Amino acid sequence: MKSLNNNIMVLVLTWMITISSAITVAAEVRVTDDLGRVITLGEPAKRIISLYGAYSEILFAIGAGDSLVARTRADKFPPAILDKPSVGTHLRPNLELVLGLQPDLIILAHGRKDGHEAIDQIRRRGLTVASFQPATFEELFSVINRLGTLTGRSEAARELVEGLQGRLARLRERLTNNERRPTVFFEVRYPNLLGAGQKSIVNDVILKAGGINCLPNKKKLVRINIEALVAYDPEVYVVQRGPMNRNPGDPKDRANFQAIKAVRQGRVLFVDEYLFSRPGPRSVDAAEILAAYFHPEAAR
Repeated sequence: MKSLNNNIMVLVLTWMITISSAITVAAEVRVTDDLGRVITLGEPAKRIISLYGAYSEILFAIGAGDSLVARTRADKFPPAILDKPSVGTHLRPNLELVLGLQPDLIILAHGRKDGHEAIDQIRRRGLTVASFQPATFEELFSVINRLGTLTGRSEAARELVEGLQGRLARLRERLTNNERRPTVFFEVRYPNLLGAGQKSIVNDVILKAGGINCLPNKKKLVRINIEALVAYDPEVYVVQRGPMNRNPGDPKDRANFQAIKAVRQGRVLFVDEYLFSRPGPRSVDAAEILAAYFHPEAAR
């Protein structure tokens, strides 16, 4: 009888361990970030610091805004993010503030060399850091789904992606008969002129809107002079306003810019940097805005 009871207890303990292990495995989340690092969490992230505003927007859009415990100084959208404390800038976050908030996940946009030292210090403290850098809508949708996995909101992320894909499909349908695609220059900064290259989300926004980026460079940002820009002679000139281009002025008032067809013909559009240059849910809004400007007949 005693032996039987012992056997039963062993079976019960084995069963409990098996169930416990199954729960642990089920709770564990794992994704690979855009640097090829495998990010593993014992459970969905509950205390997140986003060092890039676009990713904060994604978190709010999938219902994970409450998981954000901090923001960067520049983040202002959605308005609810202003209730979060600031940890400094995306390039130089305050290490003490970051550590004090005890995040279980930090997300950032990689490719920012000036910020590597601060991020390396954060990693050395044992904090989990995930890096993303989408340059196309497909890559953006992948980031949304991976953030959904990391926060335990996979279904909400999937629904968000499907909604955004649906809007792009409808936009593509409206532009089907518009074979004429205008060439476009997207001004990132002036007077030290920078344009958006092929490896930026802006490039895909222009494509989805029915235009062609006049810069062929396989880079995110392209330094360019007025002589080269005149040679490209874009038909539409888009100027972003924001932290990277605070006071651009009107291109028609700049020396030599009248030699550009878009400027000469008044085809200049001013846009919001946060809306156009940050890969997030509002990137589809940006494509719709550009499409209406490039092809007003198709917007009706």
